[in-house]
Amino acid sequence: MKKWLAIIAGTALIMTGCVPALEKEEKIVQEQDDKIEKAIIPHFQISDQYYRTILPFKPGKARGMVVSNLNTRYDISEFENGLMRIAQETFSPDTYLFQEGQYLEGDVIKSWLNRKYTDAQLKEKDIDPSENIGLNPPLSGEGTIEEQNNKSPIYLAHVLEHNYLKKDKESSVSLEGIVIGLALNSVHYYQNSNGATLEQEISHDELEKQGKEIAKEVLNRLRSMDGLQDIPIVIALFEQESRTSVVPGRFFAYTSVGKGSSSIDNWKNINQQYYLLPSSKAESTHRQDVEMFLNFKQEVERYFPHFNGVIGRAFYQEEQLMELNIEIPIQFNGEAELIGFTQWVAGLAKDHLPNTINLEINISSLSGQGAIIIRKPNENEPFVHIYQ
Repeated sequence: MKKWLAIIAGTALIMTGCVPALEKEEKIVQEQDDKIEKAIIPHFQISDQYYRTILPFKPGKARGMVVSNLNTRYDISEFENGLMRIAQETFSPDTYLFQEGQYLEGDVIKSWLNRKYTDAQLKEKDIDPSENIGLNPPLSGEGTIEEQNNKSPIYLAHVLEHNYLKKDKESSVSLEGIVIGLALNSVHYYQNSNGATLEQEISHDELEKQGKEIAKEVLNRLRSMDGLQDIPIVIALFEQESRTSVVPGRFFAYTSVGKGSSSIDNWKNINQQYYLLPSSKAESTHRQDVEMFLNFKQEVERYFPHFNGVIGRAFYQEEQLMELNIEIPIQFNGEAELIGFTQWVAGLAKDHLPNTINLEINISSLSGQGAIIIRKPNENEPFVHIYQ
């Protein structure tokens, strides 16, 4: 059962300030792989920032692989959601529909993530050269394991495919765009001869160079697939963080390739970054925002004098603070205490945190989620929900 606080204005529309009216869904037909299938386009759209999807839902051909291939849940979330943000630059949510990737099979992506073999290794393993399709560099076989891995780290961690469809006047939909995310490692993990896990940092410049080379090959392979010769393709590069990071990685570049083209002419830089608050890294570049957060943190901790556990994750775009996610883990001795504390935090958020950003505050305890506070840009009153 859920209990709603009456102290704030808010409805279930926590994802947007304006939601279109719910209308009757639209029946359409979808053609894929020479098959015509009946489908439904729901008219309800949470906001113009979210794509509508086709029903019945079709899981991606490589569904679930992202969970095992990326380092943290923060990277997983940002990799998937950030790829949709990039898609909006080319495929507007007003006119395009979203579908999970239907072309890259899980086995194909897995083979792409392998190391490429040298000629000697192909002969030794009796592998046909046509199967030598790994996109990561080979190990030379010369020197120690440490020396080989330091010279040839694993750059590519995962390949994510999103499809974008469009409806025509005859009420049928067809593929009109593909967006590919390439997740790249900032840290290469490997095991030495003793079974110990070692790590090697990869510089951003090297990671970017390798990512752009991999993107060229991915584009060529997509163009060789049936039905993708004349489809616009967007490829985005994502730098994932280390396994111990408590903030996600970031997309740093993308390219748009027009119909029928098999060449990448230019890349567009993406100026985005996540920071942990408080941290020396954030303070060196965004001192004023860190001070604002510390003032909020200090006021929160006044409620429980011996409590010290408020952390924030700040998302910047073009050096501007766009989103702040705050976590407050604390143990409560009753529901009344939780409600009182939540009201206190909601008031502090209104007084101390800017209303020009997306704000989310999660209050939790050992027993699970306790409360959530959400405020969208340019809203004065937050949305508050107490879990029970």
